[in-house]
Amino acid sequence: MRLATILYQEKEQASIVFYEGLLPVKLLNERLNVLWPTDLFELVKTEKLEALIDFIKEKEEMILLKTSSDLIPHQEVNYGPLYRHPGKIWGIGLNYVEHASDLHEVAPNTEPASFMKPDTTIIGQGDAIEIPYQSYRTTAEAELGIIIGKECKNIEPEEVPNVIAGYTTIIDMTAEDILEKNPRYLTRAKSFDTFFSFGPQLVTIDEVEDISKLQVSTVINGEVHRKNIVENMTFKPMDLVSFHSKVMTLKPGDIISTGTPGAIKVSDGDVVECHIDGFTSLVNPVKDLKV
Repeated sequence: MRLATILYQEKEQASIVFYEGLLPVKLLNERLNVLWPTDLFELVKTEKLEALIDFIKEKEEMILLKTSSDLIPHQEVNYGPLYRHPGKIWGIGLNYVEHASDLHEVAPNTEPASFMKPDTTIIGQGDAIEIPYQSYRTTAEAELGIIIGKECKNIEPEEVPNVIAGYTTIIDMTAEDILEKNPRYLTRAKSFDTFFSFGPQLVTIDEVEDISKLQVSTVINGEVHRKNIVENMTFKPMDLVSFHSKVMTLKPGDIISTGTPGAIKVSDGDVVECHIDGFTSLVNPVKDLKV
């Protein structure tokens, strides 16, 4: 199952993604006389997402019959970020060895190099990434995102599939010239507004046959800059969730961005994309505030 947040009736609303088009949960409620949360973060936070997915799978034929005229064609959808105020955003640095070599750094091999980002960095599909006045070398990084679906603490990797709501595409940003001045500037270098594009779709774990085989690509102006498969991460997705659950309680809606196969310097007018096998691509234009 796939879900999204779209702009519908001048409001960002949770929607179900069908092959035939997207159905706002608000219309599902009206047509079938049900009462599901119409905000995607609320669906995840209250742990009702799994029940909604089961409901849709059980009644899909009837839902499509009763809502066929309500479906919004894919090409007409205006996506927002999946949601705007997660409790936590964890990022993972240098999780592919090849990316570390790009930066002339040694990839961490004992524990993940993680950092946190504020929710004010969040943008969605089609929103402009802004290169800040303080930076002259900002990079974009395509990543696989993990969305936590159930509260968890001190779990082992084999337990992780039971607490994940799904996966998504992410473009993370870094003011690399600021970071190079001092590694302690990492939080500032990662935290400018628009430095975390998130969405456009949440892909539930049952849609992904083998996460280790997914290919993640950083694309700029239509050309693949760098690609790699999840299998080549130093710290695999299930290990990352387990590791961070032993640092702090993970709650529904928390996000872990798993690292990039390669960062690319961006300039005013560029278009950056995150491509992941089988996922809807995430696309953002770039605007340099200094121009």
